[in-house]
Amino acid sequence: MGLTLTPEMILVMALVAFTMIMLVLEWIRADMVALLVVVVIGLTGLIPSDRVFNGFAGNAVIAIIAIMIMGAGLDRAGVLSLTANFVMRMARGMESRLGVVINSVTSLFSAVIPSQALAALMIPVISRLSARTGVPISRLLLPMAFCILTATNTTLIANSPLIILNDLIASANNNLPPGAHTIPKFGLFSVTPIGLALAVLGVMFFYFFTRKLLPDREDDRLKVTPGRTESYFADTYGIVGDTAELTVTAESPLVGMSIGEVEQLREAPLILAIKSGNDSRMAPPVDQVIWVGSVLGVLGPREQLAQFANNQLCRLSPRMRQLGELFNPTRAGISEAVIPPSSRFIKQTIGALRLRKRYGISVLAVHRGDQVLRDDVRSISLRPGDTLVLHSSWRELAQATEDKDLVVVTDIPKEEQRPGKIWHAVGFFLLAKGLALFTNLDLSVAMMTGAIGMLLTGVLNMDEAYKAINWKTIFVTACLIPLGWSMDATGTAAWLAQEVLVYLGHAAPWVLQLALAILTLLFSQVMSNVGATVMMVPIAISVAVATGGNPSAYALIVAVSSSNTFLISSGHPALMMVAGPGGYRGKDFLRVGVPLTLAVLLVTMVMINLMFH
Repeated sequence: MGLTLTPEMILVMALVAFTMIMLVLEWIRADMVALLVVVVIGLTGLIPSDRVFNGFAGNAVIAIIAIMIMGAGLDRAGVLSLTANFVMRMARGMESRLGVVINSVTSLFSAVIPSQALAALMIPVISRLSARTGVPISRLLLPMAFCILTATNTTLIANSPLIILNDLIASANNNLPPGAHTIPKFGLFSVTPIGLALAVLGVMFFYFFTRKLLPDREDDRLKVTPGRTESYFADTYGIVGDTAELTVTAESPLVGMSIGEVEQLREAPLILAIKSGNDSRMAPPVDQVIWVGSVLGVLGPREQLAQFANNQLCRLSPRMRQLGELFNPTRAGISEAVIPPSSRFIKQTIGALRLRKRYGISVLAVHRGDQVLRDDVRSISLRPGDTLVLHSSWRELAQATEDKDLVVVTDIPKEEQRPGKIWHAVGFFLLAKGLALFTNLDLSVAMMTGAIGMLLTGVLNMDEAYKAINWKTIFVTACLIPLGWSMDATGTAAWLAQEVLVYLGHAAPWVLQLALAILTLLFSQVMSNVGATVMMVPIAISVAVATGGNPSAYALIVAVSSSNTFLISSGHPALMMVAGPGGYRGKDFLRVGVPLTLAVLLVTMVMINLMFH
């Protein structure tokens, strides 16, 4: 006798539908949606109230936190700087070899560092390599990001869907029908054969097809380094001119005006710094008032600066006599930063963020898709993937990026690197992996051992560890796990599987697996891969149990397919972060993503069925 649809099942499906719609439309923040869902689950008693917030204490969430901390420790110790030098030596300046080495090294790291964090760490490295070799950055960034996603399935260490898979399996075991065999949990390297096959696929795919799929373009975004800022930013953004000093005289109409009012004047240059009395500062706030004797550090074409100085009765000095120290290239300059999907700046205007007053940062332009926005920058509302052109001191820029609301893609001088701690970082990282592999400790305990080791030995301090954690990811993961539990506990997954079998009950097992994989990868394009995994794994296990298939294979097909997100830039945070710096358009993702999606789907199906044959 078949299952009957109950009010609890209807409520669970309504919550699933609400979650999907909100994650796609982004009317409400993803972490707020997840919190709302978990509270509704608790209020309605879909699962026992003492289990509602168990997701926060789950192995998956604690392991993800520890891995984020260790990734930041490896970066702070300079591991990625050494990586850049290693890639340069291996590539020897040859473009074909450079791509293979970058993609291979990135694939290696993606087995142990979460994909979004790895993308943020690698973008400046790729920028440096592009500048040194002359290879267009657009030829390197997209393959790098795609290889992160193809190789992230190599272990259960860095991929959130694979990390939460065991928690979902444990929940499914509690609700299996009488007589059914318990589904075994996956070990740390259970998925390695599949991950290695996909990693090799990614590297070889771009070795053979990069030039065909990512051809040269006139607007290729060539190099992003401080040494090439003038030509690069002029060519890319139309930001041209020289820096100069304007001294405000007693007769000048600028006296008593605010910086914001001056910038609204016709043909006004960009005001990057000010000195009033003995006080000098970069990026003066718009409400700062200009007085007699104030010295303005400005940027603009020489003729425009001369005309403005003449009209406003100011003295123009092309040499930076009083503000020279502020504009020293080793201390300040122009850079690019991407707005990541987790940024708190999203949907806020640049003016409302008060970046000048809070951080001493001037926003010169915004690059979005094919557009460069330079007019009335303060009124621009920011979106994920926007690239901001900034002028600031390197120290203040580093402080501004500590909260992960901006990811700097320019290779700028970095402070607070701790190269003396590199062996501590690598040692505790390897210790964590060894504990996970060779002992019976839970993944969370093994990973946290490495994280606490880095903290105790000074690779990171506690404040830096807190900042390394992407709390939005943590909340979304921890709050969506109970949604998967409720699908099992209420029988919703079994009922949905029953309905699927009405239409596909007589189909071959590989047809059922293919349908589940395609559904998962489509869901993952428009919502988080964690959300897609939480929703689809219980259904996949129920389908496998009902048809006599291997539940482990069906669950793994879903978890791996959730990273098969290559079709649109918003399909994964790592892709959104490279879209701006690489100057990629929607058709670039489709041109590269469609054949790669099909190839990954085929290899996933073949490898999993060979493993579980």
